[in-house]
Amino acid sequence: MIRVLVVDDHAMVRAGLVAVLAADGDIEVVAQAADGIIAVTEAIAAAPDVVLMDLSMPVVDGVEATRQVLAAVPATRVVVLTSFADHDRVRRALEAGAVGYQLKDAEPEALRGAVRAAAEGHVPLDPRVAGALLPSVADRADPLSPREREVLLLVTNGMANKQIARALGITERTVKAHLGSVYRHIGVADRTSAAMWARDRLGSDSQ
Repeated sequence: MIRVLVVDDHAMVRAGLVAVLAADGDIEVVAQAADGIIAVTEAIAAAPDVVLMDLSMPVVDGVEATRQVLAAVPATRVVVLTSFADHDRVRRALEAGAVGYQLKDAEPEALRGAVRAAAEGHVPLDPRVAGALLPSVADRADPLSPREREVLLLVTNGMANKQIARALGITERTVKAHLGSVYRHIGVADRTSAAMWARDRLGSDSQ
């Protein structure tokens, strides 16, 4: 069972999300929050697998709430759910640590699929949102920083996050952050696609 915290400042929206998520029986909403401060408290108390995080909220917005939730409960996976698809909001949310980004007009099955993907360690990005990131990628000959390139090459060599962390002398959380940045920069959604990208683009360096 995938345990989810739903964060949105509108009670009706939260109720609808709970109903959608419960439809297939493999997802359980274990807590709800109406703003970012409550979201952090509930995340600490419930330790959910996935947080569905609204961006536009009073008191503390979804971007800052994402930072605070992940600082308190690093194992949680945050998927941002919002009606906004502009480039700046996408980047800010992902830089705060969110692993995925879905729009509120997504089909119910797509939303449940995003929650499952996040729980399994993948990066669920709405294609319309992914498209908003592409212009900044196209402007860069090499979209990866030296450290991101190191992490990607180790992924391509079949190393798990824990092994990469040991090899580079960093934490697993830092490895995950670098991988999330790699996925966004090269426009992929998971480790397999990233490894394939590396083999195609980085050539012998990825062997």
